[in-house]
Amino acid sequence: MTTFTVLVVAKAPVAGLAKTRLCPPLTHSGAADVAAAALLDTLDIARVAVGGDLRRVVVSFTGELSGAARSDELVEACGDCHLVEQRGTTFGERLANAHHDAAAIGDGTPVVQIGMDTPHADPALLIEAATVVSQQATGVIGAASDGGWWLLGLPDPASAQVLADVPMSRPDTGLMTRKALAARGVQLADVAPLTDVDTWNDALEVSASHQGTRFADAVRRHGATAGVTA
Repeated sequence: MTTFTVLVVAKAPVAGLAKTRLCPPLTHSGAADVAAAALLDTLDIARVAVGGDLRRVVVSFTGELSGAARSDELVEACGDCHLVEQRGTTFGERLANAHHDAAAIGDGTPVVQIGMDTPHADPALLIEAATVVSQQATGVIGAASDGGWWLLGLPDPASAQVLADVPMSRPDTGLMTRKALAARGVQLADVAPLTDVDTWNDALEVSASHQGTRFADAVRRHGATAGVTA
C-alpha cells in the first residue's frame, strides 16, 4: 500500500463566516453546523485513506476552532492530526504554502490535498491519486462540478507554488490550474469528478446520495427547521 499524506485545507466553521451561500434557506448558525459536519466527515475519509494513521493527516486551518460549530468534536477529531495555520494573503498563496508544510511533515511522501466541500469523497479515490503520484511521478487532479477542483496531488510540492498565481473560486479555476502546472512541466492524470458543496442545491444532491453521514443528517435537520425539503 502506498504511504502518503492527506492534506485537508479547512476553514473553521464559525457562524457567519462558513458556508454563507447556504443562507438562505439556512441560518448562519445552521450553515456553520452543516460545514462542521462536512469537515468531520472529511476527516473520517482522510483517516480511512491513510489506514487509520492520523499522523499522516495534515489539517491546514484558518480561523479559530474555539468559536466554531461542534468545536469539541472537531478538536477531538483533529487530536492526532498535524494542525498548521494557513499562511498567505490570497487563497492560492495559502494553498501553495499548505502543500509545502504538508510535504515537510510527510517527510517526502506524496501529498494528496482535499478540502472540506466534498464530504462524500471515497477514500479509495485518495488512495488511487496517491498511487499514481508515487508510481508514475505525475500529478493528479479531481475536477469539481463548479469548474474548480476538489483534489490535487503533486509529485513535487514545489510545483504547488504555481497555485499562488491561479485565480481561485472561479468557473475557470480548474482550467487555469491545469495550464499553470503544464507550464511548469507537470503532467496531470484525472480521478473522478465530484460536486463541491457550495449551494443549497449542492447540499441536497450530496446528502441524498450519502445518507447516514453527519453531513446528510445536518442538511436534513437544518432544512426541516428552515421549512425546505432535505
